[in-house]
Amino acid sequence: MKTVLSTLNAKYIHTSLSIRYLKAYAAPEYMIELAEYTIKDPSMNIVTDLYTKKPEIIGFSCYIWNIEETIKVIKMLKKINPSIQIVLGGPEVTYDTKEWMEKIPEVDFIIIGEGEQSFKQLLDELHGENNFRDIAGIAYRENDRIKINLQQNKLDLKTLPSPFRFEEDIPHLSKRVTYIETSRGCPFSCQFCLSSIEVGVRYFDREKIKDDIRYLMENGAKTIKFVDRTFNISRSYAMEMFQFLIDEHKPGVVFQFEITADIMRPEVIQFLNDHAPKGLFRFEIGVQSTNDTTNELVMRRQNFSKLTRTVTMVKEGNKIDQHLDLIAGLPEEDYHSFKKTFNDVFELRPEELQLGFLKMLRGTGLRLRAEDHGYVFMDHSPYEILKNDVLSFEDMIKIKQVEDVLEKYWNDHRMDATIEYLVSHVFATPFDFFQDFGTYWDEKGWTRIGHQLEDLYKHLYEFLQEERNDDLRVVSGFMKYDYLRNQKYKPRKPWWDDSLSKEERSTVYHTLLQNPLILGKDFAKLGLTEKDLFKHTVIEKIPFQVGHYLDSGQMIEEDSIILVYYNQIKAETSVFTALTKDVKNKVG
Repeated sequence: MKTVLSTLNAKYIHTSLSIRYLKAYAAPEYMIELAEYTIKDPSMNIVTDLYTKKPEIIGFSCYIWNIEETIKVIKMLKKINPSIQIVLGGPEVTYDTKEWMEKIPEVDFIIIGEGEQSFKQLLDELHGENNFRDIAGIAYRENDRIKINLQQNKLDLKTLPSPFRFEEDIPHLSKRVTYIETSRGCPFSCQFCLSSIEVGVRYFDREKIKDDIRYLMENGAKTIKFVDRTFNISRSYAMEMFQFLIDEHKPGVVFQFEITADIMRPEVIQFLNDHAPKGLFRFEIGVQSTNDTTNELVMRRQNFSKLTRTVTMVKEGNKIDQHLDLIAGLPEEDYHSFKKTFNDVFELRPEELQLGFLKMLRGTGLRLRAEDHGYVFMDHSPYEILKNDVLSFEDMIKIKQVEDVLEKYWNDHRMDATIEYLVSHVFATPFDFFQDFGTYWDEKGWTRIGHQLEDLYKHLYEFLQEERNDDLRVVSGFMKYDYLRNQKYKPRKPWWDDSLSKEERSTVYHTLLQNPLILGKDFAKLGLTEKDLFKHTVIEKIPFQVGHYLDSGQMIEEDSIILVYYNQIKAETSVFTALTKDVKNKVG
């Protein structure tokens, strides 16, 4: 019986680790074909592709982000060929399993929880006697009745075969994120998270994991993401893996980890600051809330001062980018409390700050006790909350406005100097800037349309013209600086009107040709010709001393110029600054 394992990933760059574990565990008795799609692919295209593979058994890995589209595919497949055996698995159908079997009559089997052994035993019976009663961890139908066999003992992870040794994956390794796990389970009990349901942490064989990582790097993998819920729960284990990755990494490879920051020892961070190559590691840290009452209610232990120490030490080491997460809508976190949480965390200036909204996942304690906090949430995945007893739907709308501009203007790093100045000197708090701008953005209808880079600058400028006109002169200087320095190639037409006339520009260029040291030794070393200056540089006047502010953080409102050189060969950008009067004095 031909078997296909499939899933709908959120994006093309993602890959499914779960179906590869199932394929590896079922071999060599069963040769399973993998078929991955995305949630953006039309359902008919997915159905057509699966049908042409002529499967007799199709298994789907189900999550909150793909369950609705997966159901559409299943129903169409069963209409076309009712004899296909449909098997579901994954966290979305592991809980409320009977409800899913009733809701989707087209489904023949559901694998509950950890699926490697159960799925292989199911294949044995489908190829044999069709006796499903002794298979632990499955739901099935018998004489039109739903039968559920509960899970029994957990697998010994050290015995699992590698999910990475499939030749058909090799051509895609360099283009996609490769997920890897070194453990399953989580030691914590956060009531909004599925990982808290499994008690204890089990580990895979360390040497096998290392061999897999070597294999992946040798075959072109560039982004390897560890999906362990708390990678650093064991200090000795984390140190061993960090040392291995530092010693044996290939150039251009990035490793991502989910870490618990408040349990990370300073000596571990110092080790990474001293020995890790810049850009090799990336940390994802779930902060979620800094409200102590909220954390107690969701059984989340967190020492924010220690978390701050870790994030600060990592940031000062300048080796590792950090992605911090917040969740809006947790118990007793009202709008003003969430504003404080946001400002507390933004103060750490993470490279990315992800603002998410609470999802009432099936099986979690928070969903089971939703009435205790007046939760109202979506009936369908992703089960996002609409309101609770301290956070109205209007409050949720406002926080979503913050999320929209936070993603575009902070996480994408299009204008770091500008945003830093705005949140530090113009608006009362960072949250106030993102909220005020987010509300303005929403009212203008910009949420519903796409935007070029120039549009983002124009929209911010328009907002500031109306809301903070007194600060516009200085802020526009930061915006020009950010825009020019973040271009790889000389822009044809910047978003602002030229502040220098053609004659002034020509005078500056000829002055620099006569005395390039005006802009410093680094500029002089470039040895630019007159043709280079006119063709590959941009000069702009800024209403403050740019270099002085960037070095000291002190604002001196005295005109300066920036010259930006765009190296066409290397696609590199170099910025040089000087006081305008220095240039004029040399001319005079």
